[in-house]
Amino acid sequence: MPNSTAMIQKLRLGASLSLIALIILSLAWEGVLAPIKPEGSKLVLKAIPLLLPLFGILNGRRYTYQWASMFILIYFTEGAVRAWADKGLSAQLALIEVLLTSIFFACTIYYAKLTRLAAQQPHQ
Repeated sequence: MPNSTAMIQKLRLGASLSLIALIILSLAWEGVLAPIKPEGSKLVLKAIPLLLPLFGILNGRRYTYQWASMFILIYFTEGAVRAWADKGLSAQLALIEVLLTSIFFACTIYYAKLTRLAAQQPHQ
């Protein structure tokens, strides 16, 4: 595939940006914008597990893309439930979380698929 390298770079960028945006969203949502408690919420800590795949995603490690694609579904589920159950700004932020996790999921799945052939070929 002549354009696969360009597509792989776009997928890396999409995964990286959506993950970073999700980390920022989690911190802002639970810390300032719409925390469960007015003084802030310990749910801000939900951003910490998002740091686990960050460097692997930024460095293009295929294995990280593979497991992170399943890991992110926890955040997708949280966003879907809170978009349905919450009201106001919190519900809107939850929809953004669903969008960001969907972008991340799609990028990681296709990145793993496109890099599979390169991983299977013997190095010369």
